[in-house]
Amino acid sequence: MNEEIRYDNQKIVDVEISSEIRKAFLDYSMSVIVSRALPDVRDGLKPVHRRILYTMYENGLTPQTAYRKCATTVGAVLGHYHPHGDASVYDAMVRLAQPFSMRYTLVDGHGNFGSIDGDPPAAYRYTESRMSKTALKMLDDIKKETVDWAPNFDDTTKEPVVLPARFPNLLVNGSAGIAVGMATNIPPHNMREVVEGMCCLIDNPSAELEEIMQYIKGPDFPTAGIIMGAKGIREAYATGRGKIYVRAKAEIVEARGDRFKIVVSEIPYGVNKSRLITRIAELVKEKRLEGIADIQDYSDRRGMHIEIVIKRDANAQVVLNNLYKMTDMQVTFGAIMLALDDGVPKVMTLKEILQKYIVFQKDVIRRRTIFDLNKAQERAHILEGLAKAIDIVDDVIATIRACRGGQSEAKQAIMDKFGFDDPQASAIVAYRLGQLAGLEIEKILNELDELHEKIKDLSDILANESRIEEIIKSESREIAENTATKEEPRFPHSQATLMMKT
Repeated sequence: MNEEIRYDNQKIVDVEISSEIRKAFLDYSMSVIVSRALPDVRDGLKPVHRRILYTMYENGLTPQTAYRKCATTVGAVLGHYHPHGDASVYDAMVRLAQPFSMRYTLVDGHGNFGSIDGDPPAAYRYTESRMSKTALKMLDDIKKETVDWAPNFDDTTKEPVVLPARFPNLLVNGSAGIAVGMATNIPPHNMREVVEGMCCLIDNPSAELEEIMQYIKGPDFPTAGIIMGAKGIREAYATGRGKIYVRAKAEIVEARGDRFKIVVSEIPYGVNKSRLITRIAELVKEKRLEGIADIQDYSDRRGMHIEIVIKRDANAQVVLNNLYKMTDMQVTFGAIMLALDDGVPKVMTLKEILQKYIVFQKDVIRRRTIFDLNKAQERAHILEGLAKAIDIVDDVIATIRACRGGQSEAKQAIMDKFGFDDPQASAIVAYRLGQLAGLEIEKILNELDELHEKIKDLSDILANESRIEEIIKSESREIAENTATKEEPRFPHSQATLMMKT
């Protein structure tokens, strides 16, 4: 039992060390889970990624601007939002720029950002970066009060609790992280497929997994490869956990001198190419892997190309099967679809993740519409005042000329005499006489008519959830179409080939 003791006017409370350690560990655990290691189901980002993207957006590092040193962004993130080590911020930024780590990169890097061989990136004083075009869609309409804001760590500014994320980033780019007592490992997917799956669920909220999987057929890894069988995919989508077997894409081709060679053009997601080749060489040297005469890596900027030359007396197919069995040419991707839902870590099914995202996007569209409606009503209110003033322009001018105390007195006078309110009176007093020409008056009246139509349309959106759903569908499809890479065929498509395995 806690006992309070007073000593030299100081209050000292005796506590059990076990209870104090338990409390401290729980506090630390929740901090790691909520504030560092796990993504939010709404925008699919961990706090450090969210802070990096928002800082770049705040500093104007858009795809249309010049690249800027990564040290600038890292320093701004540390100084304003993320009071941790610079390595944690830079490592997160590097991953966002790696095309072999992200299905759709969120940072456009310039310089050495590492390689699939495990080469480290250059120091942040050498590299440069800016937001990618895809990242801009993560921050669309953030200035329109679409998300909540919270004080930063020293209460000197505010940061977004979540980004508007106009596409389902958690599924599109996936996520990986280890917290205290839990971990997440969500595979990346093709954006067109995910968007169509989401639209299917909007049209039919009671859709079963099989119907959704008509659109989202499986993961779409940035390094491609071959997914062996759909059982693990179905388990992951149905329960939130599943084992997905991914193997390298290899072809047996005839070489010179009555020999065959195995040409590897794709490797599983997360596999280090250099380490894979070294491991194969070690197994050959240890005589645990037989039938290989030589191995060469001809990979370049155009793509991956590893050649494994087979001995004349060996069976190439047997060698290939042994490579799959004994090396990382085949790996197991253990999917754990765990994310934060309202600050609580949950393992979710594919349908639940899509449902959470749809609810979030409805809120984003609703809040954006309310913001636009308020702005339109404010502008229309001022234009209505100007239109009214134009009808009685002679009386208004005479009233203003009669005032000797400046604009404040003139404003008060027309408010008292004609019934204008403060915003309308301020606009009238600031209006120039030269703008009372016929064309300028016509512009005011035309703009007022357009605003009335806009207000009617925005009010209709707020009154009809079906319209909000149509906006989500149309805007998401547009983003998916504009984000698709040149080599990516039209939907349905999966870069990682799915092979049905009996």
